[in-house]
Amino acid sequence: MDSKSNINPWIIMQARVRSTRLPAKILKKILGRTVLEHDIERCLRIKRAKGLVIATTVKPEDREIIRISELYPSNLVKYFRGSVEDVLSRYYLSAKQVKADIIIRITSDCPLLDASLVDAMIMLFEHLPRKKPSYDYVCNIMPRTFPHGLDTEIFSFEALEKAFKEATLAEEREHVTPYIRNHPEIFHINNFSQEENQSHLRWTLDYPEDFEFIKAVYDRLYPHNPEFNRFDVLSLLEKHPEINSLNQSRRQG
Repeated sequence: MDSKSNINPWIIMQARVRSTRLPAKILKKILGRTVLEHDIERCLRIKRAKGLVIATTVKPEDREIIRISELYPSNLVKYFRGSVEDVLSRYYLSAKQVKADIIIRITSDCPLLDASLVDAMIMLFEHLPRKKPSYDYVCNIMPRTFPHGLDTEIFSFEALEKAFKEATLAEEREHVTPYIRNHPEIFHINNFSQEENQSHLRWTLDYPEDFEFIKAVYDRLYPHNPEFNRFDVLSLLEKHPEINSLNQSRRQG
């Protein structure tokens, strides 16, 4: 991470041990390391961010997340413990903790995150050279053209603070950004897309089949190239379509 601008962009990644469809999924191990550790490693490759805050909960089982976060330099990886259900407040208080003026939202069920894609999105958000961000919110899911699992949202602290103070619906508190997306008359919103639509590809971690898929990708790519990106994954899947079929039953229609 080597952001050289005078702004203060931070990644905030929500994480908790409890998960219904795949229990303790972020603590499952791939090549001797937990999914959470792989998440952190990939986040730390995002060059335009100052660091990472892991936004977890006050639940006792989430102490393991704190233990893992403390394995990394404290100037790069920090943590915040907050509400279980009000994830919006968790993000707001995490951002305040590090005085972030730009927030890059990542979730811990995306261990195939591509740092170069996130950096490109941050550049769009910053719209350099500029005196202030040109957008309040940039994402790659409205509509989705990248594989499900490369999801990234970037928003200003001002937008986050407004959502924190004004959002009242349960969905708006639990999922962080619906208030922003639901009010385009208030916020300047843009979507980052690509010409080819790859939204049918499922690279996220929710089910046992997803874990088998992601593990197969790591087993093939990580030992030779720990910094593999989305193009490496696509090339692998083209050569080995049997890997792509591992979680085919879980793909969205």
